[in-house]
Amino acid sequence: MEGENAQNNQEFKIFPIVAVLISGTFAAILNQTLLATALPHIMRDLDLSANTAQWLTTVFMLVNGVMIPVTAFLIETFTTRRLFLSAMGLFGLGTLICAVAPNFPVLIIGRIVQASGAGIMIPLMQTVFFVIFPVEKRGSAMGLFGLVIAFAPAIGPTLSGWLVDHFPWRSLFYVVLPIAMIDFIVAYFVLKNVTKRSFPKLDILSIILSTIGFGGLLYGCSIAGTHGWGSTEVLVTLLIGAVALAVFILRQFRLEQPILEFKVFKYGVFTLATGLGMIVFIAMIGGATILPIYMQNMHHFTAFESGLMLLPGALLMGIMSPISGKIFDKFGARWLAVIGLIIVTGSTFMFTNLTAETTFFYMATVNAVRMFGVALVMMPVTTAGLNQLPRRLIAHGTAMNNTMRQVSGSVGTAILVTVMTNNALNPQKYGVEGLIHGVNVSFIVAGITSGLGLILAFFLKKASPAEE
Repeated sequence: MEGENAQNNQEFKIFPIVAVLISGTFAAILNQTLLATALPHIMRDLDLSANTAQWLTTVFMLVNGVMIPVTAFLIETFTTRRLFLSAMGLFGLGTLICAVAPNFPVLIIGRIVQASGAGIMIPLMQTVFFVIFPVEKRGSAMGLFGLVIAFAPAIGPTLSGWLVDHFPWRSLFYVVLPIAMIDFIVAYFVLKNVTKRSFPKLDILSIILSTIGFGGLLYGCSIAGTHGWGSTEVLVTLLIGAVALAVFILRQFRLEQPILEFKVFKYGVFTLATGLGMIVFIAMIGGATILPIYMQNMHHFTAFESGLMLLPGALLMGIMSPISGKIFDKFGARWLAVIGLIIVTGSTFMFTNLTAETTFFYMATVNAVRMFGVALVMMPVTTAGLNQLPRRLIAHGTAMNNTMRQVSGSVGTAILVTVMTNNALNPQKYGVEGLIHGVNVSFIVAGITSGLGLILAFFLKKASPAEE
């Protein structure tokens, strides 16, 4: 109710709150995508192997992934203002550590501090949006969130490729640092407390089980693409993660005040919408992973050019997200999801006939069409699912939704990379076309996955918020 009063009595303050939250989330997501094209430069400068350098992206994903499940507890324990300033402060401090890091261990510490703040921002932003906006405006609000999710990764690889070609790799962090500092200062003056606190009891064992469970699954899947699903390290990590996660889930049902409320899955629309979001995220993140590998390793494009190829699609998704949000507010999510998944599925199958002669224009155009479809689905189904939850469960719903998306992105990427490598034909016999065959098969799998999502989309219903 506190959030409703904030909205009714201080309508003019909604814009600065939204601007601050979007800026912080933009910096966090931009930071996630900047390092990919810079890793070779960091490897040369710090004398690192590829496996060691990869930890700079892996550790960020892991810490980010284990922070998200506990955000519901944090949102219900701390004020909006204190939690955001803490998250932004950690993110800014981590960015500064990375910028001045003299060696790899210090750089890793910086990435861990960064991720501990970044993991809080997205669920917090979604929760605040659902508190300050009424049901009939949430689609448009989440459309703005979709714009951030699309635009930051859109400019990340391209900006990174350009910066490391002209400046030292530390410039990547110096670009993000002013955004973090300015946002922290502005938030200190304009951000208001809008979330309601219930002061749940902290269950230390749940935090440990959540960290081991989600961390194990995310790490196991992230290394499966390179180590193979049958390797001892992958199997042991996944087994430990799965057992810890199972114990964590059972414990949450027994606790009076769970860290992460699994009862959100009692709400059918939320469950279906979360599943659809996971499927679309696999399609989106898989394309963003597989296409640059194909372009750089099999088609001899530069890292900058592969980032440039993804740019039109990500920009189109960013432009379309607020528009699809407004359409959702008027008509609901079902037909947006159906039409979007028809586009995603059809355009994904258009990537199953790639060759060594496929043009840059073809890839950029088809990818743009795919991202147009993703924009019609991603935020509308997320909003539809969260709309069904009673207010007290929204923080848990956003945490659960983001956790499932993080897990699906990790699992989906690992599966598609594995399919690609396992189906590649002997390059000595078939040349580069043998390697490209693996890419085409991986897109067949991605197309079938989004096709299953299309079938599920027909069952999506419009639901009013459930009673408390």
